[in-house]
Amino acid sequence: MAVPVLLAVTGAPWEADVVRRVERAPGLRIVRRCVDIADVMAAAASGQARAVLLAEDLPRLTSDAVAALHARRIVVLALVDPSDNGEPSGAEDRLARMGIERILPADVSGEDLGRAITDAVDSGPPATVSHFAGGFVPVAPGSTAMPERHYDPSGAGRIVAVWGPTGAPGRSTVAVGLAGELAARGVSTMLADADVYGGAVAQQLGILDETSGLAAAARSAGSGSLDVETLARHARHVASHLLVLTGLSRADRWTELRPTAIESVWATARQLAPCTVVDVGFCLESDEEISFDTLAPRRNGATLATLAEADEVVVVGTADPIGLTRLIRALHELRAVVPSANTRVVVNRVRSGSLGSAPADAATEALNRYAGVDPAALLPFDQAACDAALTHGRSLVEAARSSKLRKAMQQLAAGVVRDHLR
Repeated sequence: MAVPVLLAVTGAPWEADVVRRVERAPGLRIVRRCVDIADVMAAAASGQARAVLLAEDLPRLTSDAVAALHARRIVVLALVDPSDNGEPSGAEDRLARMGIERILPADVSGEDLGRAITDAVDSGPPATVSHFAGGFVPVAPGSTAMPERHYDPSGAGRIVAVWGPTGAPGRSTVAVGLAGELAARGVSTMLADADVYGGAVAQQLGILDETSGLAAAARSAGSGSLDVETLARHARHVASHLLVLTGLSRADRWTELRPTAIESVWATARQLAPCTVVDVGFCLESDEEISFDTLAPRRNGATLATLAEADEVVVVGTADPIGLTRLIRALHELRAVVPSANTRVVVNRVRSGSLGSAPADAATEALNRYAGVDPAALLPFDQAACDAALTHGRSLVEAARSSKLRKAMQQLAAGVVRDHLR
């Protein structure tokens, strides 16, 4: 039985030749010729095709579109100019980053083309595809020094997500503090703000950035142009060994952070820096998945994708009866949504008061009894240190070096280094 194929090579200089070869190729049947990716998606939704053969410069082709086709069990193949030599900046490399794993020269014979499409359909679309190269932490802007390569660019960098329940438990404070302490230890670190409800990392560090670095990186990932150098350009170099990928300037821009693009950003980040600390939003709901339009944007998709990709999730809660209740419930919710999550629990704002005269003991006992965990860190309530950091737009490492909160952050960072970065 012939494989039904969607053909999307309109406008390519070799369009006529390709059409003739596909029509004559054994085992193939063209069911529709499409003019752009929207036309391809509409035809794919009808269920009339098993494969898509497209040109390298198809208008509006993105990694999200490729992922959507794969989700429908449709394989995607691309034809590139025969002169493309597969260089990192070439069309083949860009298409591979989008998730298209079968890329052929436009002058491929009809027999070879038919065999490639048939083999691709038999194998099925890939679950995930990674294709990145490089690996360095850039030097300060204006410097003439060459970027310093810190480790083998094999994608061995770690992703640490900082998450917690609703109620502002201090996720951003912990994320900024942890990243600052890792950088102070000489661990080249990237801090990323992926909170789709109210990112505040840029404000905490005094960065005046009208353009979101993470949104720009996600756009590059969607177009297949994201590599290590591009991600480095989207990030801000704010301190020695510390890069910052700023978040959304407005909460209504959440549609710019698509899960597929975010996954590509984190895959690239693993090669850019040994550790990437990601501040994510609180909400884990996925109600969009039960809507009729399964391809609709998911507001919490970036959070869920980050938690699934993270090597460790630092779960932050506050040391009061309401905060601990929310934290315990959040731990159970996280285990249900991301069963593979490796968690490290942090209790923030520990002080005498509603938990009695021994708040640390009370918090530890509650977490052990009702969630089956012991907190990895107990961060003292230190408003003066937080105020100093916010006033100067700096991390605790620079603004409150001798504070109790900073010393507790040091212990938290030491645990992360011991468990992941040795």
